[in-house]
Amino acid sequence: MVGDIVETKQCQLKDPMDLFHSGQVVKICAPMVRYSKLAFRTLVRKYSCDLCYTPMIVAADFVRSEKARDSEFTTNKGDRPLIVQFAAKEAQILCDAARIVCPFADGIDLNCGCPQRWAMAEGYGACLINKPELIRDMVRHVRNQIDNPRFSVSIKIRIHEDLKRTVDLCQKAEATGVSWITVHGRSVEERHQPVHYDAIKIIKQSMSIPIVANGDIKTLKDAENVHHLTGADGIMVARGLLANPAMFAGYEETPLKCIQDWVDIALEHGTPFTCFHHHLMYMMERITSKQEKKVFNVLSSTSAVLDYLNNHYGV
Repeated sequence: MVGDIVETKQCQLKDPMDLFHSGQVVKICAPMVRYSKLAFRTLVRKYSCDLCYTPMIVAADFVRSEKARDSEFTTNKGDRPLIVQFAAKEAQILCDAARIVCPFADGIDLNCGCPQRWAMAEGYGACLINKPELIRDMVRHVRNQIDNPRFSVSIKIRIHEDLKRTVDLCQKAEATGVSWITVHGRSVEERHQPVHYDAIKIIKQSMSIPIVANGDIKTLKDAENVHHLTGADGIMVARGLLANPAMFAGYEETPLKCIQDWVDIALEHGTPFTCFHHHLMYMMERITSKQEKKVFNVLSSTSAVLDYLNNHYGV
């Protein structure tokens, strides 16, 4: 944990729950492995993103290893409001992880939606939607052991084939004190099938706490449509923001100003070249020709990328 995080305690804390009660749809950057790190969070916050999540962090490693803490969790005083997402399967370990990040973040999120085989095999992610008692135990422990009543505890889930089970899970989580629930509108087996927005609507109608909709939202118009379809209080976006970090500000494709901002922010943060380059490849996907991609995507140094952007786009 590097940077000026100590100063975070002095800065005016922004409460995510205030966002949900503002009457506006909350625009959220999803947890994305390798991608939703500090530099990218800084970028999307410049373009109307209200709330950001860290990439998923394995709580057991985070608690056990100082090296893991330093590499997995970096923040600064402008990086608020911030939710730290953990993969966990033991209540006390999740509590210990929450206690470590509590001074520097606004809440934690328990990943109950990751469908990757390694996560499921370890007892993390989407297999937790079939263990509502374990989710309840973990949420309750964090609630009891974190002194700050404004520190949020949320969960991110996928849906069951039998939606009644999902509604039951969500109602149990709400009764335990979950702050809000993010619903990715696909089952564990589904990858590229259409998102079940109707299911998110049914869950929303069954709950009193805020519900966030997630899945296949690529533009601000999509976000507005999903809000109207589901009644969701927030919209969480992953790949849509990778492709266009200015999406929430209403841009149809990444503006050159956003590309310039990314270059400035990434260089300032010392973002590793591969990450810096990958983000640009995503951002420029819609605005470059096949021929341009062939050249740009194989560049192998920061200076080569900067020269290319300068020569072709004046960035």
